[in-house]
Amino acid sequence: MTCSDIVNNLVAQFGSQRGFSERNVRRWCAEQGLVNKDLCPESHLEAVVAQGIVEVGDLSVSVQALVKPNLPLQNGPSFGRKLMTGFLATKGVKASEGRVGKVLRKMHPPYHAEHESSSRNLNPVPYNADYLGHKIHVDQNEKLVMFGVTHVMAIDIYSKKVVGHCTMPIKNNVTIYEEVYRPAVIRYGMWDQVRVDCGREFYLTLYVQEKMAAYRHNENRLPYLQTPSTRNHVIERMWVEINDRVNYPIKTALVQMTDQEELDMEDNLTKFCVSTLSLQVARIGMQNVVESWNAHRIPGVTLNSSGIGRASQTTSVGKGVHQVAEHLLPLCNVAADLYEQEVGGGATLRWESPFATDPFPSVESRQWAEGHFASQFNMRSLHQHVVTRDYTHFQSALRCLINITRHAVM
Repeated sequence: MTCSDIVNNLVAQFGSQRGFSERNVRRWCAEQGLVNKDLCPESHLEAVVAQGIVEVGDLSVSVQALVKPNLPLQNGPSFGRKLMTGFLATKGVKASEGRVGKVLRKMHPPYHAEHESSSRNLNPVPYNADYLGHKIHVDQNEKLVMFGVTHVMAIDIYSKKVVGHCTMPIKNNVTIYEEVYRPAVIRYGMWDQVRVDCGREFYLTLYVQEKMAAYRHNENRLPYLQTPSTRNHVIERMWVEINDRVNYPIKTALVQMTDQEELDMEDNLTKFCVSTLSLQVARIGMQNVVESWNAHRIPGVTLNSSGIGRASQTTSVGKGVHQVAEHLLPLCNVAADLYEQEVGGGATLRWESPFATDPFPSVESRQWAEGHFASQFNMRSLHQHVVTRDYTHFQSALRCLINITRHAVM
């Protein structure tokens, strides 16, 4: 039972809130020696960590003996103690990093040596943020662009938390603004500065950031800054995690089929099916990594009520993300029209960037194909198989999707 639960019970019993604050409850519990201890027993922790390792893609010998004793050995990327602790937190399991690290060392001894060697290779951080709301960095990942999958992610540099992300067939100005930048600003507020690389896919985001510059906390800073994506920024380190746990397993499965001439990427229907299935599986993997990252502990930063980080030390008064009313941020179609009108010079934005043309002749045929495919395959199961380097299920699902689609469009 949490302090909040105790407060609710006391208020319900006595009919008054006076004196029944969470702070008072915590103080009284501390005086009585009632400490909220980690209630997850060791045996249960080992089981949930083992299951977590399976879900994120690392199936070592000891883990396989515990959860999948009859399957051939498959290996994949592993979560370290911090990300695994965050992953377990998203599942409602509370355990300290020390206990999780101990279980990981027991089940997969080489994991900590791998993480130690990778941490030694990190370069100095190129820039920092001084306070919450100082800088947000938006970047894209195109490791799977040849198969119709592109990720875009936004990170608050001060808290190191992912504040927005989306997965799309091809990077698109309108989609990035609509699904990443605008929702992040509505939820958290205006950042003083947006950091992006030198690509053109962020033009609409930068245009709106400049138009809304007066709503920032510090108006003396440049509203945005474009820098090369070769400076070891925090967001670029995140792509390493996502590549290992999302992109590379899917890419390996698709490259195998391409090398065996099973996939004709010049055929529109094949391209459509490859992109559709890969997008759905990649979104599951992306969501898993982002949730685990946002739930894991970052030294010197704790979570506040909005879910974004705040420093343990006291920061300057008044600094932070400047809240903006939702109606002040233009909708994507309005923002795109304003951009094309004001920028001039024939500047146009591509409203949609499909990887392939939709082959279905009607909505009914599409719904039939989707329902028929969903009755045979589960997306989360496909994701778990592919990240553990068992590509056969994903490849079989793709073959089936292509056949179902061909039948539906005939």
